[in-house]
Amino acid sequence: MAAQVKMTAAASGQSKSVGSASGAADSAPDKAAVMKRSTPMARRWRGVSNLLPALLFLGLFFFGPLISLLLRGVLEPTPGLGNYAELFANSAYTRVLLNTFSVAGLVTVFSLLLGFPLAWVITLVPRGWGRWILNVVLLSMWTSLLARTYSWLVLLQASGVINKALMAMGIIDQPLEMVHNLTGVVIGMSYIMIPFIVLPLQATMQAIDPMVLQAGAICGASPWSNFFKVFLPLCRPGLFSGGLMVFVMSLGYYVTPALLGGAQNMMLPEFIIQQVQSFLNWGLASAGAALLILITLVLFYFYLKLQPESPVGSSNAR
Repeated sequence: MAAQVKMTAAASGQSKSVGSASGAADSAPDKAAVMKRSTPMARRWRGVSNLLPALLFLGLFFFGPLISLLLRGVLEPTPGLGNYAELFANSAYTRVLLNTFSVAGLVTVFSLLLGFPLAWVITLVPRGWGRWILNVVLLSMWTSLLARTYSWLVLLQASGVINKALMAMGIIDQPLEMVHNLTGVVIGMSYIMIPFIVLPLQATMQAIDPMVLQAGAICGASPWSNFFKVFLPLCRPGLFSGGLMVFVMSLGYYVTPALLGGAQNMMLPEFIIQQVQSFLNWGLASAGAALLILITLVLFYFYLKLQPESPVGSSNAR
């Protein structure tokens, strides 16, 4: 009888140990699942403490002044959206907005038309020559903006080199008006913006595998078909990124339109400076600045939707 009791107790102990082991085994996957769920979150926030100095700096010297400026657009001279209503209701201010978008669009188009062949030449010529041409492009970008703008002012004026050369060749009888108007602004800004088209385009073209173009030619594609149906679609990331960069930068340019343009071609940055310096109208100037920021964010959002990958990475992936 005692032996039976001992055997029963041993069996019950074994069953308890088996049950506890199975319970531990059941709880182990739950703990592992919790650890798996918490690990990406922990990794994501692991280095945030290292970013605190940079975030503090940006908050004090960038976001703080920016927010205070934007608040002026709805608080001065009276709280409300009166500045934005005036910005769109006044015909003179509306013309400034139209000038801004038209100049930015024209500069983007001409920069693409001039920058695409230049990037193509840099990619096709031998490496040494391509490096020299690229260095010339970079040197023009690193030269003082004010010096380049004044150079175009000298070249495009009525007694400048371009007008004298055209008159000497008999192409024109009297000097062309190419400064203090839309023509001068587009020429000067297109020259300044070309490097910002060439750099992303050249990186994209350099990453394209030449075997892809050879395969298109082997399959019977003519040179024009190979260009428009194979090469140009592969250059789309560089075109998108460069075009967006040029358009956004053209919206906010001040020096070149102020020197080469006229009162009839005033752009939004000139309008903002005029409202602050001449009329002390901070509310209307802040509304114009907020509009520029909003346009930039909207364009960048659509760019990310249409072209989420980087120019070089997308070409390498293909």
